Amino acid sequence: MGADGMNYAPKGAKSAVVKPGEFIFSAIALDHGHIYGMCNGLTEAGGTLKSVYDPDPNKVAAFLKAYPGARAAASEEEILSDPEVLLIAGAAITSERCALGLRVMNAGKDYFTDKAPLTTLDQLAAAKETVTRTGRKYAVYYSERLHVETAVLAGQLIEDGAIGRVIQVLGLGPHRLNAPSRPEWFFKKEQYGGILCDIGSHQIEQILFYTGAKDATISYSQIGNFNHLQYPELDDFGDAVLVTDNGAAGYFRVDWFTPDGLRTWGDGRTIILGTEGYIEQRKYINIGADDGPGHLFLVNGKGEQHMRVDGKVGYPYFGQLILDSLNRTENAMTQEHAFKAAELCVKAQAQAKVIQ
Repeated sequence: MGADGMNYAPKGAKSAVVKPGEFIFSAIALDHGHIYGMCNGLTEAGGTLKSVYDPDPNKVAAFLKAYPGARAAASEEEILSDPEVLLIAGAAITSERCALGLRVMNAGKDYFTDKAPLTTLDQLAAAKETVTRTGRKYAVYYSERLHVETAVLAGQLIEDGAIGRVIQVLGLGPHRLNAPSRPEWFFKKEQYGGILCDIGSHQIEQILFYTGAKDATISYSQIGNFNHLQYPELDDFGDAVLVTDNGAAGYFRVDWFTPDGLRTWGDGRTIILGTEGYIEQRKYINIGADDGPGHLFLVNGKGEQHMRVDGKVGYPYFGQLILDSLNRTENAMTQEHAFKAAELCVKAQAQAKVIQ
C-alpha cells in the first residue's frame, strides 16, 4: 500500500456504468497523490479521462505514464472551455481547492476534489453560493469510506439493520508522516488546514454517514505537536468528540505516528456500535497476520463473523457519481452531506485546544 497515505490509490474491478466516450472528464492540479485514486475510480466506472493540466511538467509526465490515453493541456483554461468535459477532478493544495472549484463550476462543469475540500468557512460560503447559482456539483473524495471495501460493506450492513440503530462511531486514522516525501505546503497550516481539517475530514464524514445524521456539534477537539518540533506548524496529533443531531456519539483520533515497522501507511480502523451489535473495520492491515487488507468483523444476536472483503465489494461511489453528473441526481452523496462534513472539520480545527 505504499509508504504513506498520500499515494494511496486503490484499483478495483472495472464496472462501467457508461459506454466509452459517454462521460468525459479531465484533471487539473496534481498536488496530492489522491488524484490517482480519484481517476482510477472514475475510469473503472467507465469514465473517459481526456486531458490533464498542472504547471509542473514533471507531475504531468508522471500522470500521463499512469493514464496514457490522456493528453496534456496547455493551460487550465483549455480544459475549462472544453465543451466535451463534464467533470474536472482536482487535488490542489488544500487551501486552493475551493478557488479551483469555483472556477470549474463557473465554467459549467461539475467538480470532484480531494478531501479536505476547503479550509475556511468563507470558502464554504462561496462554494455553497456557486453551487446554488450554477447548479453544478462540488463532490468530495472522502476516500477512507468511499474507496475502502470494508467501509462500503459496513454501510450496507447498517442499512440492512445488522446492528440496529447506530449509537456511536469510533474512528482511528493513523498515518505515516514520511516527511521527506512531503511538499513544503504540507507543513504550513494556512495551506493544509490543520490535522482535524485534513485527515479529520475522513473521520467526521464517516461519523455523519454511519449515524445517518444531518448535523453534529463538536463537544471538544484538541491538537498537538508532540514529536515534530522541526515543523512548528504541523499538528501530529488530533482528536475530537461529536454529538450528532439524531443523538449518536462520535469520537475520532488522527495522528502522524505510524511506526516504521508497520507494513502499510496506517492501521486505519472504524468501530461502529449499534443497539443490536457492532462492526469493526480493519481497513488496511490485520496486524500480526499475513492475510492482507479488508477485514470486517460483525457481532450481533446471530453470532460472530469475520468477513474478508478485499476484492469482493467494489467501490460503487464512482459509478454513482458519473450517473449523478449525467442525470443531475444525488445518489452517490448529497451536496448537503459533503459540505456538512467540511464545515464540521473546519470548526473542529478552529476551536481545538492545543496540548503538548
